[in-house]
Amino acid sequence: MKIGIDVMGGDFAPDSIIEGAVDSLQHLTHGDELVLIGDETPIHKKLKELNTSSSNVVIVHTSQFIGMGDIPAKAYSQKPDSSIAVGYKMLKENALDGFCSAGNTGAMLVGASYTLNVIPGVLRPALATIVPGLDNHNAVILDVGLNPECKPEVLCQYGILGSIFARYVLEAQNPTVKLLNIGEEETKGTSTIKAAYELMRDHPGLNFEGNIEANSLFRESMPDVIVCDGFVGNVILKQTEAFYHIYKTRNLKDSYFERLDFESIGGTPIVGINANVVIGHGISRRRAIMNMILQTWAVVHANLAQKIKEAI
Repeated sequence: MKIGIDVMGGDFAPDSIIEGAVDSLQHLTHGDELVLIGDETPIHKKLKELNTSSSNVVIVHTSQFIGMGDIPAKAYSQKPDSSIAVGYKMLKENALDGFCSAGNTGAMLVGASYTLNVIPGVLRPALATIVPGLDNHNAVILDVGLNPECKPEVLCQYGILGSIFARYVLEAQNPTVKLLNIGEEETKGTSTIKAAYELMRDHPGLNFEGNIEANSLFRESMPDVIVCDGFVGNVILKQTEAFYHIYKTRNLKDSYFERLDFESIGGTPIVGINANVVIGHGISRRRAIMNMILQTWAVVHANLAQKIKEAI
């Protein structure tokens, strides 16, 4: 397995990216290879500082990089030798099995759209992330920011995409699916949500269990898949970050709340495109980068993109 890493992307690149990559090596399996994409000079320097000369690390030099403040579409087209553009090119040419970056999110989404394209039959791709439960059960929630407004058909298909993710990445048998709403009754919600409910209820390929309210998230007996549009999902994601910030600033100690730290999850896969891509948080440091790479490994190991192609 070859995982490409954008070494130049993120607020703390390249050092934190390289450190996280080196830390991930001990968790990978025999034969796995990390491809560090970026300016080779700081990469070689940092690897020497870390006393790393692993045969499992390959460097691909690039002369450009896309900054966090760059305009995504313009930068992606005008910087073909950037670490993000080269990573996507390698992915398209099957020189990589997966690609991850904590860099410019917009550029990562542009690259996914311009270079890889959406899987035929997928109405809209989604960003998916993990929701840790109190009972140590993990759920997947999608979308968390890619599509702020969704038609009922898209939400229904998110249930399918999420079920494939839950089955092959989270290893949930016959994944349960719920629709995030303001009440459990099927008559609650906007016209879009009510229409989505009917589609999901009647879909033969979904193990649909109805609506779920936000006060049932993170608790015991969550479903395996939680469906919402990107606007609502992003609010949930940012609210979770706020809870973790409060927890840390009050110097509390609790193993469950540590699981809410974005660094523990690492990144959000783009679900529904023709390859395996994970986007990390721009403020990711060493530990978060390591987990972003391991999240990419899990998605590749599950062969997620291919499983979606076969199912849609």
